[in-house]
Amino acid sequence: MIPAVFVALLLLGLPIALVLAVTAIAYIFTSGNTVLLASYPQQMFGGIESYGLLAIPLFMLVGEVMHEGGVTLRLMGAAKALVGTLRGGLLYVNLLANMMVASILGSSAAQIALMTHVMVPEMERNGYRRDHSAATTAAAGLLSPIIPPSMVFVIYGVLAQISIGDMFIAGIIPGLMMALGFLLVIFVLGLFNPYPRCEAVPPRQRLGMIAAGLPAGLVPLVIVGSILTGLATPTESAAVATLGAWLVGQFVYREFRFRRWGTVLHRAAINSAIILLLIATAQLFGWVIVFEQVPQMVATWLQTIAESPFTFLLLMVALLVMLGCAIDAIAALIIVVPILLPIATDVYGIDPYQFGVVVCMTLVLGLLTPPVGAGLFIAASLSGVRPGQIFTAIWPFLLSTVVVVLLLCTDERFVTLLLG
Repeated sequence: MIPAVFVALLLLGLPIALVLAVTAIAYIFTSGNTVLLASYPQQMFGGIESYGLLAIPLFMLVGEVMHEGGVTLRLMGAAKALVGTLRGGLLYVNLLANMMVASILGSSAAQIALMTHVMVPEMERNGYRRDHSAATTAAAGLLSPIIPPSMVFVIYGVLAQISIGDMFIAGIIPGLMMALGFLLVIFVLGLFNPYPRCEAVPPRQRLGMIAAGLPAGLVPLVIVGSILTGLATPTESAAVATLGAWLVGQFVYREFRFRRWGTVLHRAAINSAIILLLIATAQLFGWVIVFEQVPQMVATWLQTIAESPFTFLLLMVALLVMLGCAIDAIAALIIVVPILLPIATDVYGIDPYQFGVVVCMTLVLGLLTPPVGAGLFIAASLSGVRPGQIFTAIWPFLLSTVVVVLLLCTDERFVTLLLG
């Protein structure tokens, strides 16, 4: 009954937060345990009663302040100065600029929307096909949930009750592996497509563009550096980075206007509220799952078909790819972690950080795969390209990501070396 309610509401196109909340209410009434209604608001509030989740609105605010202060354009200029003259140079610029923005925003949807709006028209003016431009931009959005700071890592750290800072550190090398794989994909595609080259930039102008991007690069360095050195928690580092982003935009680039603070805070509040509401309602759904002992039943079933940790992780990756195609990555994360994490750690002895990176990287593939594919549809709507065209051009990047995920599922010693 409950699975049918969940699927039916999902197919009706209701927001996933509403689907989770209504499904929990349906369970209470169909099970006859109406006494649980008294715990309904407590469970919902308990889902967001965590200090670690305070990092979400702060990281959202960092991204908004940097965008408003002209930091994004400087990062793109620095990337163009570094690799813009190569064949297909703007594709490399697109990817490198996305890596820099990913280290600031932490939100895939915001990154894909911002970079599609900026990069696709510029690439089309320089002779690139619009579908290839949109596909590269959307694919680079997969880096945002992995390269710190990462919203999905924050949420996973809260759910798994592990250090968010250590989770950020664990994502650095896998994120760089993804980026390297994307660069290799662009190089191979360049062998079969007549991508244009950008005009050569005089050395002095190139140095100027790189120098202009250096202050912008200080903000992600503050975030990652303060966490690595133990000087600040992820939440504290986000607060400090917000101050740094404002100082750079206000006094270095002189583009941030004080009167824009209201708009910046409003956008950050709206985007944060959407994610936090999703977390709160997903807590209700997880409460129902635990009450019905679903994790124990799944564990019993998995032990009959998965004899090794590697087999378990492969089965989990296949399951999460299908799940990520149907629902939002954050919602899927909140649903599956309470079920699969105890099995992974207690039954198969898998490190929670390895498990978290594999789960997060697999689920973000759903950003670009139908039928949900939020990132795919954002890129399509802003670029004017049909989603099918973008998906056709994006599959090499998805395949590259799957290869990295499979590497992270292999020998524990190799993975421990990668995750630090």
